[in-house]
Amino acid sequence: MSKSGLASIARKRMAASMISAALLGGAALLPMLGAQGAVQDGSVPMLSSTEFGWLADTEFLPPTAGPGPVTFDKAHPYVRNNTVGQPTFRIGDLTNPILQPWVVERMRKDNEEVLAGKLAFTARASCWPAGVPGFIVFGCAARTVYFIQTPKEVTIINEGDQQVRHVYMNVPHSARPAASWYGESVGHYEAGDTLVVDTIGLNDKTFIDNYRTPHTTQLHVVERWKLTDGGKTVEVSIRVEDPGAFIMPWSARQVYQRTPQGAMTEMVCAENNTNYFGQNVSPIPMARSADF
Repeated sequence: MSKSGLASIARKRMAASMISAALLGGAALLPMLGAQGAVQDGSVPMLSSTEFGWLADTEFLPPTAGPGPVTFDKAHPYVRNNTVGQPTFRIGDLTNPILQPWVVERMRKDNEEVLAGKLAFTARASCWPAGVPGFIVFGCAARTVYFIQTPKEVTIINEGDQQVRHVYMNVPHSARPAASWYGESVGHYEAGDTLVVDTIGLNDKTFIDNYRTPHTTQLHVVERWKLTDGGKTVEVSIRVEDPGAFIMPWSARQVYQRTPQGAMTEMVCAENNTNYFGQNVSPIPMARSADF
C-alpha cells in the first residue's frame, strides 16, 4: 500500500479514536439516573440523558399573574401549519402594555409588510441564532432540547440547527461581558429540582419571540427550569427586563415534555437552506471569526 494510503488509514483511525474518547468522556460526566430521570441523591435536577430530550411549543405561555409576553393580534389570529384552516404568519398584538413606543412602531411596520405579502422572519427559517429568551420558542415547529450537565457548566442544545447555550455554574457575571448572540449565562441549582439561569450581555440582533419583538443590549433574562411531575416535565418561568425596549418587567412560562427521542439528530440549517425562489427574509449570518 502507498504511503498516502497508509496515512489516510491512520487519520481515519485517529479520528475514530477521538470520537470514541469523546463519547466515553461525555457518558462519564452524566450522573447516575434514577427511574424518573432525576439524580438518585436528589441534589440536582437531572435534565440530561442519552435516552430522552425535552419538547415544547414555539409560543410563550402567559404568567400566572402580571404583565406577559406579546401574542397574536386578535384581528389576525395565528393559524399553525398542519392544522385546520389556512396557515398564517404571526402578527403581533401591539396593544400589549409592556411595549415602548419605538417598539410598537417597528412592529407595526413589520406587521404591515407581512400582511402585504412579505415572508415573516423566523430565526429557524433564516438560520439565525435565536438568542435569549427566543431559544425557548425557537423553531418553525417544536424541536427537542437536550442538556449536558457537569459541575462547572450546563450546556443546552436545541436540535434545530444545534443552537447551543453555555451556562457557567456558581460563578458571578463578568464586569463587562461583550455583547453576543447568546450573551453570558451563569446559573445555580435550587431546592434539588430547579436550574436557575441569569443572562446578560446580549446583542440586539435577535428577537424576543416569534412575533419579532425587538430588544436592546440592556436585556436581562432570568429563567427557572423546574423539574416537575416526577421528572416527566420541565416548567420554565421566565422574567424579562429591558428598560430600553419595555415599559415594565414582564414574565412568561414554557412547559417541556420529556420525549423518548433518543440521541440528538443532526439538523443542519445553513447548508440545506437553498434559496430556490429568492424569498430569503434575511441573509444567512456568516462570522468572520469565532466568538468563543
